[in-house]
Order: sequence, then C-alpha cells, then structure tokens
Amino acid sequence: MQATNYNLKETGTTSDAEIVNRVLAGEKEMYELLMRRHNQKLYRVIRSYLKVENEVEDAMQDTYLKAYEKLFQFRHDAQFSTWLIRIGINVALARWRKDKKLAEAPSDLIDYDALPPSQIMPMDPEKIIIRNEAKLLLERAIDAIPEKYKIVYTLRELEEMSVQEVMECLELTESNVKIRLYRAKALLKDNLYKLTNDSKLFEFGNTRCDKIVFTVMSRLTEPL
Repeated sequence: MQATNYNLKETGTTSDAEIVNRVLAGEKEMYELLMRRHNQKLYRVIRSYLKVENEVEDAMQDTYLKAYEKLFQFRHDAQFSTWLIRIGINVALARWRKDKKLAEAPSDLIDYDALPPSQIMPMDPEKIIIRNEAKLLLERAIDAIPEKYKIVYTLRELEEMSVQEVMECLELTESNVKIRLYRAKALLKDNLYKLTNDSKLFEFGNTRCDKIVFTVMSRLTEPL
C-alpha cells in the first residue's frame, strides 16, 4: 500500500461530510482518515455483539467495505458515525445469527494463564497490576450483559454518545434507550460499575488500527 499522501494536520479539522465528498470525487486515499477517526467507536460497537477478536476485526473490515460501496447513499443531514454504526450493527448481527455460540456469556471471569505475554503486566508496580486486572474483570462483566442492553451501554457510557444519537443508531425510542441503559447498569456489580469511566476499556490500539486500515485500503486500491 502506498504511503498516505495527505497531511494529517491539514485534514484534522475537515468534517466527515467533506471527506466523504472528497472520496466520492476520487480521493480514495482520504477514506483512511475516516477509518482512523471511527475505528475505536466501531470496534466497541461490534465488540458488543461478537466476542472472538478475529470475528470482530473481520466484521470491522466488512463494515468499512460495505460503507465504501454505499458511500454515495450517505445523507449529509446525518452524522457519518451514526450511519457507519448502523452498518456495523447489521454486519455484526448477521455474523452473530450465523453462529450464536459467539454470543454466549463466558463461564469464568478471566484465565490469566491463557493471556499472551504482551497482555501480562509486570509485577511492579502493584497499582498497575490491580488496575489492569480490574479492567479485564470489568470487560468480562460487560460481556455478560445481553446484547440489546450492552450495545446501549457501550454507546451511551463508553462512547459518551447522547441519548438522541443512541436513538438514531439503534432506531429506539427515548424511553427504550433509558430503560435498557438502566437495566444494563443494574446487571453490573456496583464495585465494577464505578470503574466504567476508564477510557481504555475495549481499547483498539494503534497496531490493530493500522492493520484494519491497511487491509481495507489494500482492498480498495486493487485493480478492477
């Protein structure tokens, strides 16, 4: 894949709608910027339905490819993130229905022996270890919430989207959003719920972000 030929600083304040217009006008490489902007949010959304990481990444790639194919259908009176999330949810649900085993709640909290070395914190300092363990336990606790509550919780609490935005993404009424959010919170233990302001939950790091961007952009730049 060729190196990015746009300036990130120059495009940092460019709106999603403007980027969409530029992509449709032929600046295909600008699609990378949209992906990098929304990778974290899309990951958390799809992660609300699928628990196998490879499945999540495949679903993200499918979402971006479908969104690119339908980019001309994007209505500029809506937010691109909302439009993208709807596509992502449909992709995730299709995969979930295909294999419902992916949506089964875990039987244990965490198997530390199964963690790769890169995810094991050093023994020192102790506070870092405790924080990391708490994060893992909280992610597991959220995973155990039924999908229809978890997606509302993810969008509202982790992504800090407004109730109106959640309503638009999930096509729910305001009362349904509030009820599902209340039930989601009720399913979490109080001591775990206090940790939900940690922005590193379900973090989609730079390396994984680069992998998704590279794969999708490579597909888009393949000769017809």
